[in-house]
Amino acid sequence: QADLLESGGGSVQPGGSLRLSCAASGYTLSSKCVAWFRQAPGKEREGVAAVYYGGGGIYYADSIKGRFIISEDNAKNTVHLQMNSLKPEDTAMYYCAAGGPVGCDRYGGIWRGREKDFGLWGQGTQVTVSS
Repeated sequence: QADLLESGGGSVQPGGSLRLSCAASGYTLSSKCVAWFRQAPGKEREGVAAVYYGGGGIYYADSIKGRFIISEDNAKNTVHLQMNSLKPEDTAMYYCAAGGPVGCDRYGGIWRGREKDFGLWGQGTQVTVSS
């Protein structure tokens, strides 16, 4: 059974850091687009970052560019999201998702993180940024 398991969420003060992990089981991430999405209360889910696993492509939403870093751990079939300089507006449930290469396509030069491009989703991990 294919599964994605997120971990690493928690509560942190503004300016702090967290590292999220997305571990795949029963499913190889190789040649897949693996992305992090987030959904804040009352808001639509938005794409945060994506990586074409094993292919070198990395994509970020403008809202987190320069603060978050997505990376892959080939030995562990895992993707990480290092989140630095966290702000209260980063508070959300963070989801990991995987799908075919189309999930990493850019439209008009921008990666938009279209949910319909991702067929496998994790349960999410909560990130709360508050003083």
